[in-house]
Amino acid sequence: MSITVIFFLGLLVALIGVIPPGLLNMTAARISLKEGAARGIMFSVGVCIVVYIQTYVAAIFARYLSNHPDIVEILKRVALVIFVLITIYFLVLASKQKEPKLETEIKSKHGRLLHGMLLSVLNVFPIPYQAYMTITLVSFGWMDFEKLSIVTYVTGAATGTFVMLYFYIFFFDKIKDRAFTSQKSMNLSIGIITGLVALVTLINLIRDL
Repeated sequence: MSITVIFFLGLLVALIGVIPPGLLNMTAARISLKEGAARGIMFSVGVCIVVYIQTYVAAIFARYLSNHPDIVEILKRVALVIFVLITIYFLVLASKQKEPKLETEIKSKHGRLLHGMLLSVLNVFPIPYQAYMTITLVSFGWMDFEKLSIVTYVTGAATGTFVMLYFYIFFFDKIKDRAFTSQKSMNLSIGIITGLVALVTLINLIRDL
């Protein structure tokens, strides 16, 4: 598979993972609005440095799991349940939630680069998420566990994370002006995406029977 395709696969997977409003992207938006875009971007760079490391660890973990198909089968079943629950959450419950408060102050004595790295370390979600997605992509033959393929995918994932944080930084005002509609549409989109992932996982499980 072309390294360009692998790069964009990593970028797309990371984009999907960072779409939901959370601590990292909301903090990037807050810093940009209060302290300027440059400091928001610096915070985002710090986040992406850690995401790069986390995704690389996830890929290595996925390579280990690929040599233990019994464990992979268990994880696929667990992932199916998780994605179904996430889909239900965003389609049924999340649309009723209030918009996260951007005004919450997050103070730090460190530079924004270090600030981004520290907050990103606390967010361990990318590791299991990327491990599962890497195994899935390999199972489809869209990438492999060669070093160049892994590095390309990880670079794409870090880039995708930065792109989404960049989106939050420069377009948050528009989202804020249409908070309810934007949040509802975003939740619906996430629910559809995770629903499709759950469907693909279910198909794979049935095919392996």
